[in-house]
Amino acid sequence: MNNSHHDVSPPFWRSRTGLALIGFAAVAGFFLLREQNAHVVAWLPWLFLFACLLMHVFMHGGHGKGHRHD
Repeated sequence: MNNSHHDVSPPFWRSRTGLALIGFAAVAGFFLLREQNAHVVAWLPWLFLFACLLMHVFMHGGHGKGHRHD
C-alpha cells in the first residue's frame, strides 16, 4: 500500500521558506513605512487612483463585447 498523499509537499506559503519570506517581507514593510512615512503618504493619492484604474480595467467586464441591451 502506497499512501501517495503523504509524499505531497506543502504549498510554498506553508513551507519553511515561504514562512521565512513572509516574515522578512512583513519586517521590511514595517521599517519601510516607519522610516519613509512622508514619502509613502505623498504617494497614497496616486496609488488610490492607480488602484481605481486597475479595478476598472480588470473588473468592469469591458465595453461592447457584442451584448446589446436595448
